[in-house]
Amino acid sequence: MVAFSSGNHARGVAIAAKRLGIRAVIVMPSDAPQVKIDGTAAEGAEIVFFERLTESREEIAARIAGKSGATVVPSFDDPAIVAGQGTAGLEILEQTPAPPKRIVIPCGGGGLTSGIALACPDAEIIAVEPEGWDDMANSLAKGEIVPVGPNPPPTLCDAIQTPRVSPITFGILQARNAKALAVSDAEVEGAIRFAWQEHELVVEPGGAAGLAAVLGGKLEPVEGTVVMLSGGNIDPALHARIVGR
Repeated sequence: MVAFSSGNHARGVAIAAKRLGIRAVIVMPSDAPQVKIDGTAAEGAEIVFFERLTESREEIAARIAGKSGATVVPSFDDPAIVAGQGTAGLEILEQTPAPPKRIVIPCGGGGLTSGIALACPDAEIIAVEPEGWDDMANSLAKGEIVPVGPNPPPTLCDAIQTPRVSPITFGILQARNAKALAVSDAEVEGAIRFAWQEHELVVEPGGAAGLAAVLGGKLEPVEGTVVMLSGGNIDPALHARIVGR
């Protein structure tokens, strides 16, 4: 198997390949957090690094697959991946006393967001992206896919730092009339701090984007809101700095 990811999808594919007894090659950005690199390597995957702003991870993965005959497992641009990530929405429905009115979800390529949108058809869907990487917001606003512009700003949210959404995820969210917002690194740090201090939850920057939007006042609070925290793969030193430990 070949996959491209900054870490969360990468490790999942690596674990699956290990269990199946097959080779996994993961195309990861060179600036991925070390904790994600180490976690993926620990599962036995081979890692191929690329430069996030100058190289195409899709092209690299396709080239590797073409030479080896491996199957590419995309991180969001695939109906089966969207369906799999959408099982988080089914869990939300199982765990809430009434169907949620609004679900706030960190969004990179949109796999998780669109999957939950399909699983929870009655909920208002709010996608949250990092400032400067809000291509889903721009795409929904303009009615067509708009990639991230040149020289985007740095962001702590590596897990949702996606330069272009896919027709699959964009189409689903457009059909569902989803809304999208952007949050700053300062707002994300505040959310990470809140999650730890109030609930003892370790949340990575990308996974805290939805919470950051709520705490940052980007949304009017409404009863029946669910906020998705979608990852805890954060460098321990970074987490300690943010929460003040």
